[in-house]
Amino acid sequence: MKSINPATGEDIATHAALTDAQVDAALDRATAAFDVWRKSDLSERTALLSGLANAYADNRDRLARMATLEMGKTLKSALAEVDKCVALFRHFAQDGPAMLTGGSIALASGGRADLHWLPIGPVLAVMPWTFPYWQVARFLAPCILAGNVGLLKHASNVQGVAALIQDMMSVVAAPDGLFQNLPIRSDAVAAIIADDRVAAVTLTGSEGAGRAVAEQAGRALKKVVLELGGADPFIVMPSADLDAAVKQAVTARIQNTGQSCICGKRMIVHADIYDAFLDRYAAAMQAVKAGDPFDDTTDMGPLSSEEQRRTVQEQIWKMKAAGATLIGGETLPGPGAYMNAGILTDVPTDPALMGEEIFGPVAMLFRATDLDDAIGIANAIPYGLGSSVWTNDPAEEARFIRDIQAGMTAVNRMMASAPEAPFGGVKRSGHGRELGPQGLHEFMNLKSVYRPG
Repeated sequence: MKSINPATGEDIATHAALTDAQVDAALDRATAAFDVWRKSDLSERTALLSGLANAYADNRDRLARMATLEMGKTLKSALAEVDKCVALFRHFAQDGPAMLTGGSIALASGGRADLHWLPIGPVLAVMPWTFPYWQVARFLAPCILAGNVGLLKHASNVQGVAALIQDMMSVVAAPDGLFQNLPIRSDAVAAIIADDRVAAVTLTGSEGAGRAVAEQAGRALKKVVLELGGADPFIVMPSADLDAAVKQAVTARIQNTGQSCICGKRMIVHADIYDAFLDRYAAAMQAVKAGDPFDDTTDMGPLSSEEQRRTVQEQIWKMKAAGATLIGGETLPGPGAYMNAGILTDVPTDPALMGEEIFGPVAMLFRATDLDDAIGIANAIPYGLGSSVWTNDPAEEARFIRDIQAGMTAVNRMMASAPEAPFGGVKRSGHGRELGPQGLHEFMNLKSVYRPG
């Protein structure tokens, strides 16, 4: 597996995949570690989480630099990602124990049922390159707190990041086998899911990967959490603060060079303000500076790979062939997978086209005649991860919250995950939740203990 710097096209490192025997030994270590860790005191678990927060903070620059080298995000955004992981570990260290209080239920037939949250075993996480530290941390922190143990299959292009995550576990002297990075290819995942030593699996990735993992987990009758893609709506109504909406619509498309599952991709703007929005949005997108991700003045770095840039180009060509107009979005010459930010207008309201998740810095812009039309455009695709709505009308806000088919809705702000709140989608964007108490409980056994009155 190769790490390639997408800013230069140069090889960074080659990583050898584990052999079958090495994977087998790793699963044995996970089983042994779980037998010890499941009996650990909560204070031991929270101390480890606090230690991880400190380790990430102390190694902030080293961690961020590797993410920038391997997948091209700007150094300032990589630093922010590491900081977010620190906050996540601290949140579960400080507030997590209260989430594990099960309580008691009085039974009408007499007696009571006490509720206990218990761990279930080794959890396999199949993670993407988009936010290579954050995606792992949001699985790892609840895993540690719950008393489970973790196995990581990270994306092949960020194996340097995966190795550093393993290093952080060594820094805090985590018990052997509590967390293991498994440098393996995708074709090795099915056998691990089927193995009786693995209790559950969580995946963040494409719809295709989600289908495959869900099928494999289903055959093994194992719990699975899927966070898949989306083409999230970003709706702007006449009552909104237009300048604020435009500013956040730009950030939504250039954050991580547009490679974020929950940032708005389809800008749905009311007809009364459509022209004003487009004028400001086009000017702001054209002012975005693409360049060296280590340069503090750069707004966005390259895409994660030349292959990813080609995919975005092909999506643009498909949209243009269907009648859309492209503003900006040029491929930049020279080494590196660079392109300018762009906007596609006049995109047909064809669910097959609108459902394209453009994983790059290009927005689709739609004109909505009224509130119902905006909701209809938002829901006309098979995905439902996040959504962002901009209105200062309480009645419109209530309609959006009730009627937009999504796992999350942000009001007068762009979508962004937070450690405290559950994260996940509906429809083909997956099922289950990460983060918050709900994410903690996904891979736990809620045991009812019946007692006499």
